[in-house]
Amino acid sequence: MRMMLALIPVLALAGCSSWQADPEDITPVPEERLRGFQTPVANGGELVVTRDFGIRGGGCYVAVMVDRRLAARIHVGEQVHLHVPAGMRIVSIESDPEDDTLCGKGGLLREKAARVEAGETLQFRISSDNRIGFDIQQVDAQ
Repeated sequence: MRMMLALIPVLALAGCSSWQADPEDITPVPEERLRGFQTPVANGGELVVTRDFGIRGGGCYVAVMVDRRLAARIHVGEQVHLHVPAGMRIVSIESDPEDDTLCGKGGLLREKAARVEAGETLQFRISSDNRIGFDIQQVDAQ
């Protein structure tokens, strides 16, 4: 009985962490939520950002930013392809500035510096868990 009581809080907390989407379950961000970086850039590269599935923040969009400019509003299980100039880029996630509900009122800001080479594609993953909230990480292409 004691073991069961100890496991219940652990299982409850684990339920709020996100999980990486299987490739066949990922959908593209709809065009109406794309805000920029859709036109290929000569001698540029590509950023691919995928948001995990999960309950935490599941009812909210997250703003995907490039060089602190809104690129897309992404939901769970979605992916966006962004065309950027080669060089150092700041890839970040923020509370959605276009949302006037509680989702847009948060203080979310996570930034990563990324060097993009001409013709290169960099992959990023948006995840969430109970310890740190939302985060964005660069991942190796698979």
